[in-house]
Amino acid sequence: MDQYDSRWIEVANGLGIAVRRYAGGPKTPVLCIPGLTRNASDFDDLAPKIAATGHDVITVSLRGRGRSDRDPDYLNYHPETYRDDVLAVLDALGIGSAIFVGTSLGGIVTMVSHASAPERVKAAVLNDIGPELAPEGIARIAGYVGAGAGAGPAASLEEAAARIRAINGVAFPDASDADWLVFARRTFRKTETGQWVLDYDPNIARALMELAPAPDLWPAFESLKSTPTLVLRGALSDLLSPEIVEKMRAAHASFDYAEVPRIGHAPMMTEPAAWAVLENFLMDID
Repeated sequence: MDQYDSRWIEVANGLGIAVRRYAGGPKTPVLCIPGLTRNASDFDDLAPKIAATGHDVITVSLRGRGRSDRDPDYLNYHPETYRDDVLAVLDALGIGSAIFVGTSLGGIVTMVSHASAPERVKAAVLNDIGPELAPEGIARIAGYVGAGAGAGPAASLEEAAARIRAINGVAFPDASDADWLVFARRTFRKTETGQWVLDYDPNIARALMELAPAPDLWPAFESLKSTPTLVLRGALSDLLSPEIVEKMRAAHASFDYAEVPRIGHAPMMTEPAAWAVLENFLMDID
């Protein structure tokens, strides 16, 4: 039996966003936003743990991912559109403010949401992301999104897991065969013909290549000075480098910080080192 209630919430352009809500309690709700090609299932293990601390948890699949609608205009695959979508989700659920937990792209959405509507973001968790991206990570992501979009279906879940492992194995050196099968099940979907295809719109890759460079995120990050902020970094991350973290400290010296050992981009936040810090952070927020 699912631990959550599912909803489909209409946002701009008449598209539907797939939302899961985990009942937790009366504390400030937590909004979990996944990475570039990922979806709400990334939080299948994390959301119940957060809910157990007394917070309702909302997890979303951004447009073009998972069960959310794909946008016929791929140029809408942009952080400012995602910001508007997640704020519309909160509106539809009657949530005035939330603790935003954003992985990678989700962290960018968190920053731009705070910059434009700071009253909606009571606290922020940036998971392996900052206002500047290391070029090595950018190159890797551009490569796998483009290649992944053009790859054919996998004949089995095991083949899908092997593909995911080939791309992400360096980031999760301790993951087991069973872990990769779970990873694949959350990243691929099974078609009516029994094949497995990546569970996101291939046009996301076109948007990455064709849209203008992302706006300067440093002002958005600096706006978080007035808001409790936790930054998590995978110790093996190629996207959030130690040098970028030091620049972030110079701009916003008071954020909480933790590194997750033997993990690259990006931690699932259920790792003991990540969860201990995240749980303490949430405990301090009513």
